[in-house]
Amino acid sequence: MRDGCAAAAMLASLALIAAPHARAQAVAEFYRGKQISLVTSASVGGGYDQYARLIAKHMQRHIPGEPNIIVQNMVGAEGLRAANFLYNVAAQDGTAIGGLSRNTGLARFYDFNNAGIQFDARKFHWLGSPQQEIGLFILSTKSGLGSLDDLKTRDVTVSSTAHNSPSTIYSRILNATIGTRLKPIEGYDGSQACLMALERGEVDAHVSGGSSAPFRARIAPWLDNGEAKVIMQMGMKRDPAFADVPTAIEVESAPADKQMFEIAFAEQVMGRPFVLPPGVPADRVAALRKAFVLALNDKALRAEADKMQLDVDPMSGDELQKLVADLYDTPPRLVERARQALTVRAQR
Repeated sequence: MRDGCAAAAMLASLALIAAPHARAQAVAEFYRGKQISLVTSASVGGGYDQYARLIAKHMQRHIPGEPNIIVQNMVGAEGLRAANFLYNVAAQDGTAIGGLSRNTGLARFYDFNNAGIQFDARKFHWLGSPQQEIGLFILSTKSGLGSLDDLKTRDVTVSSTAHNSPSTIYSRILNATIGTRLKPIEGYDGSQACLMALERGEVDAHVSGGSSAPFRARIAPWLDNGEAKVIMQMGMKRDPAFADVPTAIEVESAPADKQMFEIAFAEQVMGRPFVLPPGVPADRVAALRKAFVLALNDKALRAEADKMQLDVDPMSGDELQKLVADLYDTPPRLVERARQALTVRAQR
């Protein structure tokens, strides 16, 4: 009897040891010779696109079976088109990855009828993010405006891509909490187009959701020659490059209004999030999460990121998964207040 129990225990131990190896072999067999589509919600050339192509290049060699990864751009509805596609249409077997807009986890706050949201962000498998973001409020001095107080004296136009983009969302919250008179002008195709509108004098300001290397390169000459200035930062912390410029949370004094910004800026912590569709098998989710982390810590990726002037300050998939779950657990009174603030534009 004792010998039989010992033998059974030994077999069980061997099975536990062999299981991870067997899973790794199964994942490698699945991916060998295959192609993964990395669908990014951004247009070619912007920060999201740059990170997607950088990660695709270096992540593929860290996936068992070393599949080829190709990047596909799917622009529309400020990231919702790509998110809906990943959730409902894309392959659920691990051959599709999404590089989504940072507002994906907060979309339910901004789409009041949920008409455009065809996903539950909690059910995505979050791979992680290569960096965290801090947005900038850039004001054209050609507009005759120079300070935050000036934004309360007359209507101020702001370039934006869509009604649920950070540029529009942050403008609405600032109007509702600080008393600014910002008017988002929507429909621009990406951050570079928004900045071009500012340069041309089509708008007075741009409130960014992030500040990628191409973004900073574009605004640097304007800041140097005084044609524009950064008057506020849109994030949970100050960017060291603008250490003297306060965040919106610091500008606002009312605790309830600070909470509004904390909800809105949760997406900044998400940075440039990457996800898998909800139906991907657990072993492939684990393998891709591991490959994502290995890629971001790969010396070759870091060296290329430095050349491209792309920050690498990663968040893990587990961290993002928890952040999204916490956002969905936001007390109803705060959800309603966020929605009320974001409908101010329609009431003006």
